[in-house]
Order: sequence, then C-alpha cells, then structure tokens
Amino acid sequence: GYFRVPVRLTLREGRPILRLLDPSRRDRLPEPVRVAVLASGGGTNLQSLLDRFNAVESPVARVELVVASRPGIGALERAERMGVPTATLSVREMGAEAYTEALLAELDRRRVGLVVLAGFLQLVPLAVVERYEGRMINIHPALLPPSGGAGLYGMRVHRAVIESATRVSGATVHHVSEEYDSGAVIAQWPVPVLPGDTPEALAARVLATEHRLLPLVVEELARGGASPVQRFTDPVAFDLVPRSGPAEESIRGLMTTGDRGQGTGDSLHG
Repeated sequence: GYFRVPVRLTLREGRPILRLLDPSRRDRLPEPVRVAVLASGGGTNLQSLLDRFNAVESPVARVELVVASRPGIGALERAERMGVPTATLSVREMGAEAYTEALLAELDRRRVGLVVLAGFLQLVPLAVVERYEGRMINIHPALLPPSGGAGLYGMRVHRAVIESATRVSGATVHHVSEEYDSGAVIAQWPVPVLPGDTPEALAARVLATEHRLLPLVVEELARGGASPVQRFTDPVAFDLVPRSGPAEESIRGLMTTGDRGQGTGDSLHG
C-alpha cells in the first residue's frame, strides 16, 4: 500500500538526506482505483491504460482485470504480457443470466472500482450497468450524441461520419447507461474529416486521440475530479492535423474539475 509519512530534507556533504521525523506517524493513502477493462479486439486503448497505470506503479489507478468477449484477441495478449488477470466471457455461449452472474463475480472478486469499455462489442447487462452506475465508462470513436447508437461502431461509424459530409469527427468518453451511447459525456476531442478521407484514414487519426483521451479521463475519475461535460471547439481540431494526438494539457482543459474527494472518484475505491 501507500503511506504518507512526515520527513525532513537535509543536506550532508552536498547530498540530500531524507529523515523520517516520527516513524509512528504513517497515514495510509488510498489504494489505487482498481480498473477492469472490457474489450473485444486488439486492445490498443487497453494498452494506453497499461502504459500509464501499470508499466510503472501508479498511486492513482491500476488495471486489475481484462474481460474479453471472445478468445484469442489482442487485448488478452496485451494483458497477459503485463501480468494482468483475464477472463473470457461470451453471452452467446453462456446465456444472458449465466453471463451476468459470471461478469459480476469477476468484478467483485477483483474489487473493481471502475469499469472501462474499450472496443467492447457486447451490450452490458442491465444488472451490471446498475451495479456500476457512475463507475462505468465507454470510449466511442466519434462525437456524441450525433454519431452514436446501435450499430455505429468500428469502421461503420467512420463510414457513416464520412457519408454524412460533416467536417468534424472525434473521440468521446461517456458514462454507460442502459442504452447504446446515451450516457452523460465526460470528455470529447474533435478530429477533422479531411477531403478524400477513407474510413481507415479517419479511424487512424481518431484512434490516436482515443489513446490520449481515455487515460486522462480514467485518471481524473480516479482522483475524483471529472464531471460530465460536452464542450469542444472545432478550430482546435484542424490545428491538430500534423500531430499524432492532442496534448494532455489541452484535454485536461476540457474536463471540468470539482473539489478533490467530493466527486465521483470517492466511490471508485472498493
């Protein structure tokens, strides 16, 4: 675990020395929020979370479970390389009731405080959504609400955006509710739709933004500082064309923050 201890910094022969003032005074810090990631594909968004929270020991959050909707996917391989426990659960094979019970059991066993849907192509059972209300989020590869709903995922959503002739797409992180893509938006970032774009080209630019956006939202939620907000500015998107994704400080500026310890993050600890 993590502890807050009183120390004094002094110098001895030019070298810094930390002295513990009172060994009996150790205030235990909250444990990192335990995160479960639900995935159905290659797991690049999962990798962005592993790189931020698991590659080095983070005091804020840590991925403790990866649940896959089918075997053999890249997300499972990424989790196993990092030593993160995994489970493969298929509602088609198990049936709705058994699937719901198994998913809840896995989340409970790992004492999960925050559930992240990252390219997850199964509808989350209502009982799970209700149990994790306010503690379950999804990353969507377009701007919500206009580019969301049942059937709009993967290349389908990028194709629909291009066919709509809109000039701006983007990435959105939102709370999960009982309907597809209808939960409150936490943060989103625009990405330009360029002349001659293909779904694959647009997807690559959006994905680079997803990799920046999702870890920052998870971190803000774990700290208790992210509130639902829908706010973005189109000109910024076009300024970002030469870059691989938005700067962290720019994304943070789009998320409203409340008093630490009074936001959603308080309930994320088991």
